[in-house]
Amino acid sequence: MTTTAKVKRGRKFDQVIEGARRVFLRDGFDGASVDDITREAGVSKATLYSYFPDKRLLFLEVAKGECRRQAETAVEFDDTDSAPETVLTIAGRRIAELASSDFGRSVFRVCVAEAERFPEIGHEFYKSGPGLVRQRLIAYLEGAVARGQLAIDDIPLAAAQFAELCRAEVHVRRLFHLDETFSAKRRDGIVRGAVEMFMSRYGVRNRD
Repeated sequence: MTTTAKVKRGRKFDQVIEGARRVFLRDGFDGASVDDITREAGVSKATLYSYFPDKRLLFLEVAKGECRRQAETAVEFDDTDSAPETVLTIAGRRIAELASSDFGRSVFRVCVAEAERFPEIGHEFYKSGPGLVRQRLIAYLEGAVARGQLAIDDIPLAAAQFAELCRAEVHVRRLFHLDETFSAKRRDGIVRGAVEMFMSRYGVRNRD
């Protein structure tokens, strides 16, 4: 992400960021007022403007922080000793959990809403979230194919298919507030179906 001005840091910098984060995730860029942000952060306007001379700069800093959070919670596919069904089930649960979480919904909604105004946010959001999961999943599937555990011709496509299967129903219904919560049992059912479909298509069956 690029900005035209430098961010200044000080004693209440983190306080300003956290207050702005709550307001931006709740109200978006246009809906967030400086008054709301200063009230939420518990600082004066003078303090806020000493760090961020305009709202755009503050929004970009908050968005970068959310992308870093997203990257830190991204799925790992590093268990090469277990069967693919086991690895994919664990990873699938993490994908479904993030898709159904308040954090996942809020970050997705804000980044998509502001991506046209701030295209760098859209790029960074994809790179640190869906793109990172895709990259890690591709690496795992390549290894599983090399080990003879899976048979896949188009690995990038298979990676995208698996991620979407794990988000089936969860992501869209949460995004549009049709379901405020998804139970662990319901998520596990979705992931179980995703793994079964994936293995039915790409699993290696023993043949005499």
